[in-house]
Amino acid sequence: MRKLVLLTCFLAMVACKEEKKEGDDKEQAKIEYASFGEKITDENVISKEEMAAKFENLKAGDTVAVKFASNINEVCKAKGCWMKLDLGDAKESMVRFKDYGFFVPLDADKKDVIVNGRAYVTETSVEELQHFAKDAGKTEEEIAKITEPKFTYAFEADGVLLKP
Repeated sequence: MRKLVLLTCFLAMVACKEEKKEGDDKEQAKIEYASFGEKITDENVISKEEMAAKFENLKAGDTVAVKFASNINEVCKAKGCWMKLDLGDAKESMVRFKDYGFFVPLDADKKDVIVNGRAYVTETSVEELQHFAKDAGKTEEEIAKITEPKFTYAFEADGVLLKP
């Protein structure tokens, strides 16, 4: 009888240990992101192509709350205070961070990202475009070629998830 009780306890421990291992594998499959700004999740995210379509339908003064995934084309090399995200078809969105409250790593170029916030369209002045070019490390010749304002797909992010 005593051997039967010990055997039952042993089998219960082995079963619990096996169950824990399966759970650990599921946790390892989950993507870990570096988080900046407000805490956000990777749920209910639209693609960069869907975001591009939303931008196409916006007029000056319109805003839309949205969360989308893309990859980073460029990051401010001075502070990480802005980034440009790919929207496909040679289009991109200029992303700044709510209340200048957080920044992303300076070496985040080409990484995958999820941003949450509000999208809008704006016209960016020549002076501001030149400032961004300087922050991006462009040459004086490249900066001097910026002579006209640009219609911009803008985004104010309150939260960012950066894939390692």
